[in-house]
Amino acid sequence: MGRLGGYSGKVARVDLTNGHTKTENLNWEWAAQYIGGKGLGFKYLYEELKPKLDPLNPQNKLIFMTGPLSGTIAPATGKYTVVTKSPRTNTILDSYFGGTFGAQLKFSGFDAVIVEGRAKKPVYISINNGKINVKPADHLWGKGAYDAISTIKKDEGDAKTSVLAIGPAGENMVKMASINADIIWNAGRGGAGAVMGSKNLKAIAVKGDGKFPIADEEEFKRISKELTEKSVLTETNIWAKTDGTPIIVDMSNTAGILLTRYFGSGVFEDHDKINTDVVKAHLAEVRACYGCPLACKRLVKVGDKILKSPEYETLATAGSNCCVGDFEAVTEFNRICGDLGIDTISTANTIALIMELYESGIVKKNMLDGIEANFGSKEALLKLAEKIGRNEGVGKILSGGTRAVIQKLGVDAEKYAVDVKGLEIPGYEPRGTWGMALSYSTADRGACHLRAWAVSEDAFGKLEPRTFKEKPALVKRLEDTNSIKWSLIVCDFWLINYEEMAALLAPVWGKPVKPEELKLTGERIWNLGRLFNVREGFTRKDDKLPPKFFKQPLKGGPTDRVKVSEEEFEKALDEYYELRGWDKNGIPKKETIQRLGLTR
Repeated sequence: MGRLGGYSGKVARVDLTNGHTKTENLNWEWAAQYIGGKGLGFKYLYEELKPKLDPLNPQNKLIFMTGPLSGTIAPATGKYTVVTKSPRTNTILDSYFGGTFGAQLKFSGFDAVIVEGRAKKPVYISINNGKINVKPADHLWGKGAYDAISTIKKDEGDAKTSVLAIGPAGENMVKMASINADIIWNAGRGGAGAVMGSKNLKAIAVKGDGKFPIADEEEFKRISKELTEKSVLTETNIWAKTDGTPIIVDMSNTAGILLTRYFGSGVFEDHDKINTDVVKAHLAEVRACYGCPLACKRLVKVGDKILKSPEYETLATAGSNCCVGDFEAVTEFNRICGDLGIDTISTANTIALIMELYESGIVKKNMLDGIEANFGSKEALLKLAEKIGRNEGVGKILSGGTRAVIQKLGVDAEKYAVDVKGLEIPGYEPRGTWGMALSYSTADRGACHLRAWAVSEDAFGKLEPRTFKEKPALVKRLEDTNSIKWSLIVCDFWLINYEEMAALLAPVWGKPVKPEELKLTGERIWNLGRLFNVREGFTRKDDKLPPKFFKQPLKGGPTDRVKVSEEEFEKALDEYYELRGWDKNGIPKKETIQRLGLTR
């Protein structure tokens, strides 16, 4: 397979056990089949990682992967991904950042960084225009991610240097640990930060000034300009620029799917205290990922501080699900999680569970280091987040997430569990959007709202939300499409289609690209992730919602007394498997594997 445009053509490898670094050629055959980002990261991990390996074993790999559009003028392509085996779920994991790191990595001469092994002492990796150095980080260990990032930028001597870092949670291998990028962006879900901590890797800094080839630059410029005007900056996507994800608070509340009182209701009486209007009232400035015209990231003024605004998922889980109708408190929670390095969704849902157990009398104040954990308590929200992020006191129990709390306290899992494959349900109440119910259950990394944002077409769209009719085909279509989007890598907020993706990629690669080819590639990538999980022991039993959503109805609002039909769910899962070419147990059939050019 010959070289394609859009790539630097090199992969940086770092073995922290011996401190060795090397540069190798990108696997061009894999690039043609899996593109980049999610797909290419999955391929490298699948081929190189031994099955059943403990995710915190030094042999686990961290793969920081860009795509062929990273660092280009294509709109909404500033994201990049980290791929690893999740310590939280034992599944394959891809988690995404925004910002400039991906572009800087490409400019530095690399399409990916693959890290393995474990350093004897804390280190960070510095990559500058093709030069890779492993540097001591003893002076950074114990610092929050924000302080570590600021210190490294000063040490590297260039403010344009982009830095990824973990906080104390990652250092302590808290399994919901995240990775922060340049203070504003996070790869939150799945525990990639714990994998960094297990390697004694505090941070990665990257700076580059180079270029990489685009096969037909003039055509690529024309297509990028045309799509920016006719597809990106349009009514379909412009909400990301004008409001960002907080606009979804009111949408979800109206539809009765806004997480409230630990999954007890779909409506929150104080939703107007954490919605987009409140964000706008506090707005200080906006930030954009590399080259993005949408500029969706908002900074807000809280007291005398300028802080990153919470996204919808955080407003729904730390706000309404904990009954904290206080935007400034949720913003401070967001800051704590970013700096200490923990996933806001899992952290907030774990705190909401504690509030539920506290008000039920199952958990007492003396079990929570003296914290009174009533619903609505912003003090409890912030103090418990600190303890989880620092893995101190009761935080040592809570840092394992809702499943660990339920097991350690011996409470009824049927009544309280809210996870799929060990990962907590995100901000859309599945009893009110059965498309998301199926999406959560089939997601490769555990409950995820991004693998297939089916809510856009049922609770927020024209499909009936409380039925599984048409949902298996919908979820499959969105999962396959997103597998391509995140391999290119195109942002979630651009509702791009196969035709537009093919039009962008063809002049970059320098060869014709058909939409049908991309569609097949998306299916190949999704199935590769499934094969990884099957190899790890995952089957149909893991593709299921917790009993809570089948047995306990919601209370209040338009989804009052609504629950998911378990019988209809099982039929929908059967239909989904059939559409996928998987057997009744969720295992890809031999003919499916062959059709997609995969190996087992």
